[in-house]
Amino acid sequence: MSGLILHEYAPSGNCYKIRLIAAHLGIPLERRGYDILRGETRTPAFLSEVSANGRIPVLQAGDDYLPESGAACVYLAYGSALIPHDRFDHADMLRWMFWEQYNHEPNIATLRFWRAFIGEANLSEAQRAALPAKEAAGHDALALMDAHLARTDWFAAGRFTLADIALYAYTHVAGEGGFDLSRYPAVEAWLARVAALPRHVAMGA
Repeated sequence: MSGLILHEYAPSGNCYKIRLIAAHLGIPLERRGYDILRGETRTPAFLSEVSANGRIPVLQAGDDYLPESGAACVYLAYGSALIPHDRFDHADMLRWMFWEQYNHEPNIATLRFWRAFIGEANLSEAQRAALPAKEAAGHDALALMDAHLARTDWFAAGRFTLADIALYAYTHVAGEGGFDLSRYPAVEAWLARVAALPRHVAMGA
């Protein structure tokens, strides 16, 4: 697999997922960065040439553009050990990936973005009003993860899969959003296991 281009905002966990998969599988990626805080994914050129919804990551393979991090993750990992072949294990991996986007990312990643990149002083009234609910939902997500990881080392199939990568990306920086991970010892132990794997790369790499 060659000639792949990742259109990204480097601090984004969704973009990091794709880089982490590529690192684990030894897939070369050309990286093209955009500053979302300056609106660089909302320009006419980006909207017409890269992605009409103005969001990243977008994985480009030749003349084809694949938005949505989950889709790009599956594309890169297709046929690899990161995707279980067993029917149930495969579905269970996807379950955790869907859950990450619906229950985890909207709370943990959003609070990280608001607090670490925008700053609470710059939040709108509606955003400030949403903080308590997002904090509670984020802690609920971490508690569910902690209970699961107290019983098993990995999220699906009894081994490291795309589910772990999808959840690692924003969980390992949850502290930037105000979440105290020391409350979740099984999550902390899992984060250490992921970071210790061969070919692991840090978000800032």
